Amino acid sequence: MARWRDGRGELLVGDGGLRVPLEIAASYRARTRGLLGRDDVDGAMLLSPAGGVHTFGMRMPIDVAYLDRRLTVIAVHTMPPGRLGLPRLRSRHVLEAAAGAMREWGVRRGVRVEVITGDRPHPPLSSPCAGR
Repeated sequence: MARWRDGRGELLVGDGGLRVPLEIAASYRARTRGLLGRDDVDGAMLLSPAGGVHTFGMRMPIDVAYLDRRLTVIAVHTMPPGRLGLPRLRSRHVLEAAAGAMREWGVRRGVRVEVITGDRPHPPLSSPCAGR
């Protein structure tokens, strides 16, 4: 499974080359905090590893995309504050964004995304370089 550190990067959506600012929450503390207490989000937040989310304590509705180990979107849902999302068994990562953003970006079931940190993209898990 790809491993990231807390920080910033970019989300590359599909083959269209759309780049979205990305905040990465990889530590337990950052994943637990997520978007709680915020009024908005600039771009998206990646929670990794994660199989499910909740919106208790959220101030805004959010879009949630569940990603498998190859960073392919399994499902996308809009969640209002105060809800518990059902965990997805194949989900390894979760993307969160302001409600409606994922539709605008073209994030939907079956689309692959890429996470870019620093100067290099993280290879998909099927790559021989994965996990290095």
